[in-house]
Amino acid sequence: MSITYNEKERSFKLRANNTDYMFKVINGEYLGHVYYGRKVPDEDMDWLLRFDESPFTPEKNNRDRAVYLDTTPFEYPCFGIGDYRESALKILDSDGMSTCDLRYVSHRIFDGKPALEGMPATFATEKSPAQTLEVTMKDAHTGLEAVLVYSVFENLDVITRSVRFKNTSDKPIKLTRALSACVEFDTDKFDMITLNGSWARERHIERAPLHHGKQSIDSCRGESSHQNNPFAALCDRNADEDMGEVFGFNFVYSGNFVAQAEVTQHKKTRFVMGINPLDFEWLLDAGETFTAPEVVMVHSDEGIGKMSRIFHDLYRENLIRGEYKDKRRPILINNWEATYFDFNTDKLIDIAKEASKLGIEMLVMDDGWFGHRDYDNSSLGDWFVYEKKLQGGLKHLVDEVNKLGMKFGIWFEPEMVSPDSDLYRAHPDWAIQIKGRDMTLCREQYVLDYSRKEVRDYVYSMIKNILDNANIEYIKWDMNRQLTEVGSAALPPERQRELWHRYVLGVYDLMGRLTTDYPHILLENCSGGGARFDPGMLYFSPQIWCSDDTDAIERLKIQHGTSICYPCSAMGAHISDCPNHLLNRNTPFKTRGHVAMVGTFGYELDVTRIPQEDRDMIPAQIEEFKKYNPLVRTGEHFRIGNMFEDNTWDAWMFVANDKSEALFEFVQVMARPNYRSRRIKLKGLDPDAYYYEESEPDKLMSGAALMNAGINCAKIWGVDGIKGDYSSKILHFVRK
Repeated sequence: MSITYNEKERSFKLRANNTDYMFKVINGEYLGHVYYGRKVPDEDMDWLLRFDESPFTPEKNNRDRAVYLDTTPFEYPCFGIGDYRESALKILDSDGMSTCDLRYVSHRIFDGKPALEGMPATFATEKSPAQTLEVTMKDAHTGLEAVLVYSVFENLDVITRSVRFKNTSDKPIKLTRALSACVEFDTDKFDMITLNGSWARERHIERAPLHHGKQSIDSCRGESSHQNNPFAALCDRNADEDMGEVFGFNFVYSGNFVAQAEVTQHKKTRFVMGINPLDFEWLLDAGETFTAPEVVMVHSDEGIGKMSRIFHDLYRENLIRGEYKDKRRPILINNWEATYFDFNTDKLIDIAKEASKLGIEMLVMDDGWFGHRDYDNSSLGDWFVYEKKLQGGLKHLVDEVNKLGMKFGIWFEPEMVSPDSDLYRAHPDWAIQIKGRDMTLCREQYVLDYSRKEVRDYVYSMIKNILDNANIEYIKWDMNRQLTEVGSAALPPERQRELWHRYVLGVYDLMGRLTTDYPHILLENCSGGGARFDPGMLYFSPQIWCSDDTDAIERLKIQHGTSICYPCSAMGAHISDCPNHLLNRNTPFKTRGHVAMVGTFGYELDVTRIPQEDRDMIPAQIEEFKKYNPLVRTGEHFRIGNMFEDNTWDAWMFVANDKSEALFEFVQVMARPNYRSRRIKLKGLDPDAYYYEESEPDKLMSGAALMNAGINCAKIWGVDGIKGDYSSKILHFVRK
């Protein structure tokens, strides 16, 4: 059993592989958090709650109830009862009061893991089963019921959290804060790790020690955002990739969020995560319900690297779905950086002809194929073919590409509308807006009101018409701006603040329809690059465009940061042209290939115009990717270098789960004068086994030597040593 209940002590114990999580019903039917960390044999550890210390419990010292409540480690804290730390729940009742006081009512334990209504969430499988605990709590004064949902993955150090609310009274209740998880830690000696940045430099790692007060990341943009990813970790001050205790949190949601650590007056830490309460409200009329999204909690007792690998295993097995869940993705060429808006049928066919000769498997037509779109200032919402560009129509183009033995993919931005479009002229009220206020443009476009079913139905009918009339096998779904003037022509005043969340639910609804009706189509999410690289999107698409920054050297940081929480198999990564269109940097074609091979791999350039030397490398590059992709998709990922600490080099490994082989990749970013060669210790191998590098099968080295002594990176396995800036090398180790 992963979940047990001690009737005598009224305590719950959740065991996830080597992790235990404990809480119990305490004085006055509150839920008190007891323990989270390495597994322990004890069934109850209520001494950790300090019942015998001042201010004592209300039963012993009711005159200081507020002091007691302000020190209790609550499992799900409410606002207004004397706990002045960050709350997980805040309401407005029918009298305009904001206090809520949830007390334990009942619980149930069952096998499996229920889905969340209308939202993505992790799921149990035969390979990775789960057990679930639901604890029902109630505020007797208002009639608000809350069901705390915990699911435990018994083979992984993973516990998930969410909450269901129900108004059991006959009066309305408004939720103004409904977070998904709260965890109490009995220390302030943590560092907080977050993934931050901006467009073209997403998910850069930031690490800082906690201090008194509140430290948070959030998004209020209507998307999980380039600026802050919905991930945070608390770790020991001395924790690194391979040692120390780490607690990772990831929000399975694609809209506004908050993740916050608060160091309290007594030097304890309260961590909360959920929908950003800024500008959030949700009205519950009598009998209505609301479900908060899921938080994934991962515990590691062997550093940040193990935490990452647990996240990777969970998401590959228990979140990503569909035909491409366990399958190599087609090697594609995207015409965006090759042509931008300047293309026609002949140009695309020319690219496809040359690409097919080189072994590329799919042509993707990006922005500019619809309405009358020659630049990014028109036609979003008019999802019909721009005949001036695609002479003969879309089906003709797709058929010609298919004749070359290639698949065909297409770009959409279904959530947006251009002021210069037939759709906007016919239905201006379908855009998110506040009546009477000026509408803010971004990229000369507005956002469609996806809280409205008629809007989603109309957009989907146009997408469906495209998909039903040509053999489309891949979709790149983009979203290039954030939300402003958030109001809906279809919602009453008392529900306007629900639009932020209703918009995200609408996006999930449309993606769910698409993946259900067209299960063979490979869906890749994108949001101006990596603004929605979150587990909510991974539930619908097995890969997400990592960043619009395709420069190989910049991608070292972006992909390193992304791998902290997300599997490399989900990272959209392409080889693009040089000089790089964003940074004007020149990087060797070989190095660009090795960096892109970490992710899904593809090309974003005009293959008919690149230097012949680069073109000649593509067939071998593709074969190399095909050979090693099973390791990338299914193996354990180990970060060795760290460009955030030393930006002169980077290295990483993928190791088979049975330790039978490993792929080592190294990039020398900057050459160094008058130094001895850099020695690098490998990771993840079997120390008792012997390995050979594929180019020298007769030269054996023990896993222990490779990991504890390391290899020199001046001239390694072959005559072409590491020379010059931006050079790279890969090594394939095989166990004898």
